[in-house]
Amino acid sequence: MLKLSNVKTYYGNIQALKGVSLDIAEGEIITLIGANGAGKTTTLMSISGIVPPRTGEIRFMGEPIHAVTPDEIVQRGICQVPEGRRIFPYLTVAENLDMGAFLRNDKTGIKADMEHIFELFPILAQRRYQAGGTLSGGEQQMLAISRALMARPRLLLLDEPSLGLAPLVIRQIFDIIRKINQEQNTTIFLVEQNANLALQIAHRGYVMENGRITLTDNAAALLTNAEVKKAYLGI
Repeated sequence: MLKLSNVKTYYGNIQALKGVSLDIAEGEIITLIGANGAGKTTTLMSISGIVPPRTGEIRFMGEPIHAVTPDEIVQRGICQVPEGRRIFPYLTVAENLDMGAFLRNDKTGIKADMEHIFELFPILAQRRYQAGGTLSGGEQQMLAISRALMARPRLLLLDEPSLGLAPLVIRQIFDIIRKINQEQNTTIFLVEQNANLALQIAHRGYVMENGRITLTDNAAALLTNAEVKKAYLGI
């Protein structure tokens, strides 16, 4: 579904990605783990077209997208939930969801998808007329994921969904991520500091260090890998 080949991305003269290659098959949950500053978020930004790579190739469904604009990338079926949630704080929950469907014009489908979101996240149904900025951190994360789902993505990019959340809420968010993958057949690329939980729900994982992929394996193997346990699992 998605293939990165020798992707090199820069911020000015500073190279953030140093030849990243990875692939994601349809229906998978893939996680990318690594320390702060390793290049994980930049990888997602490169896929989304927000920080396009200087060299290398990104293909989605066989078509090159590394020179495509971010809005066109969303139209093709890739949507990112950014780190820090980035909801619209002064818009209501329902208005935030409408913004997620901005590129769509099928009113009946949009209404049906919103009702599905409210079934998936009952707390958002209760808060539908409440300003997004008044929600708790966990509720805002649910809203950010839901806003992305309103675009009907085939590939969902999640950047640090557990950031700043209580352990019980984190478990709930990860259960929802698994449910979205299984019930909606949405492929998920998950960037996450909580490597233990991420690897528990993922099919495969990549380890990134200093802008390079240094290790890849199925998630179960990475959970038992001595180096991964020492560096990222606190074991």
